[in-house]
Amino acid sequence: MKIRELRQKSFADLQKILTNSREKLRQFRFDLASGKLKNVREIRELKKDIAQILTIIKEKSWQRKD
Repeated sequence: MKIRELRQKSFADLQKILTNSREKLRQFRFDLASGKLKNVREIRELKKDIAQILTIIKEKSWQRKD
C-alpha cells in the first residue's frame, strides 16, 4: 500500500491494517519454515509496510495530543 493511501486512512483503519499485516507476516514465517514460501522478498516488503503503518500511527497520535 502506498504512503499517501495510508495517510488518508483513519486511526482505527490503520490499527486493523496493522493487525492483518502482522498476522500475514506470522503466516509467511510459518510457510518459510515449512518450505512453502517461494518468494522470500514478500517478507521484507511486508515488514517495510508494517514499519510505515507504525510510523503513521505514531504521527497521528502526536497530532491527537496537540
